[in-house]
Amino acid sequence: MLRYYAVATAIVLVFAVVAAAYFNRDQLRIKLASVYAPVTPKPAPPNPNRTAPSGAFRGTVPWALSALPECFMPTKITHGARPFVLARLPASAVAIRPPATLHYADCTVRIVGDQAFVARGADRFHIPPHARFYRGRGGSLLLLHWTRRGAILWTYVPARAHL
Repeated sequence: MLRYYAVATAIVLVFAVVAAAYFNRDQLRIKLASVYAPVTPKPAPPNPNRTAPSGAFRGTVPWALSALPECFMPTKITHGARPFVLARLPASAVAIRPPATLHYADCTVRIVGDQAFVARGADRFHIPPHARFYRGRGGSLLLLHWTRRGAILWTYVPARAHL
């Protein structure tokens, strides 16, 4: 019996909603109208076939070797407090004493004191002071850079050896 009351209630509700919608159809109608809005002219869209002029990269950054994937491929990065990072330096790593010039592919790394200058074509990078370079196993190159906030040890392999 309760089932019949539920069905009857549903039928009455459906008819009530349909009737209310029919009698209030003018208030329910969505009214759309076009409006003129003056807009300032816009420049022509850029040509997708046009390429940006290529310029040389320059900068003073400790991660300069990572910006040259044609020469160096980073394989491992360790960062933290200086004693923590120094403990991660491989025992087989041999320090490269400055002044020294390293050649990897068409990149040249000139180590002067505790900083380095990296060149590849027209690209020029400067690795700021407090940097030390090491040779690792398999021809890898390790760069240790530290500041007051901590130290970072990058391990690179020559890009051609990585392929």
